[in-house]
Amino acid sequence: MSEVRNADGSGAAAIQARGIRKQFGALAVLNGIDFTVAADEAVGIVGPNGAGKTTLLSVFMGALEPTTGAVIYHGSDITPLSAADRCRLGIARTHQVPKSFGGMTVFENVLVAAHQGGGKRGRDAHDAAIETLRLTGMVRIANRRAETLGLLDRKRLELARAVATDPSVLLLDEIGGGLTDGEANELVGTIKKLRARGIALVWIEHIVHVLVQVTERLVCMDNGRIIADGRPEDVMQHPNVVRAYLGSAVG
Repeated sequence: MSEVRNADGSGAAAIQARGIRKQFGALAVLNGIDFTVAADEAVGIVGPNGAGKTTLLSVFMGALEPTTGAVIYHGSDITPLSAADRCRLGIARTHQVPKSFGGMTVFENVLVAAHQGGGKRGRDAHDAAIETLRLTGMVRIANRRAETLGLLDRKRLELARAVATDPSVLLLDEIGGGLTDGEANELVGTIKKLRARGIALVWIEHIVHVLVQVTERLVCMDNGRIIADGRPEDVMQHPNVVRAYLGSAVG
């Protein structure tokens, strides 16, 4: 298992969930989640539908407030902060369904992200947008309107908008969903470049063979709890994980 370090300011943790519980009425979607991601880690999250994976990302981002528990970012409690404030601190996310602005070009979408999410102004925002387009391989379609893009390029744009905010922690929610294996592998190449820049990743994905090309640690969730955490090959063979997916342990 990857080493998990403290998030109390003395360690190298980037983001941490401490005792996170999230209820919608009587339904508990997250049941006491304790989860730490180090500043140099890429962590994949898997689990059956309804396991609470996206809810956890939403709590990390500030889109949802936990019922109890705390979110710690580089040693500071950011639980009361809004999603916009967290974005400016250095946390960004993508969504399962891309949320680009229709009626705007690819460049304009990324520029808005650099300006509004990254807090950059003028030439700094422009240069950040251009660099992000280069990094994500979108310079060639910078002047295309977002609504005319195919699925792969819409996914790239969703990623580019998050990257333009200059995050230290990037939360990816099924960014490979709906892509062919070839398209997913293209996206993996871009995400590897982000890892080389030292961005910590938390990536939810159902396509496990794509996920493990980038992540060195895998976490499996089921019924709002973490049921396995460690090396990808160990997690996918764990009896709890087999049971969660197939209903009974095998072997």
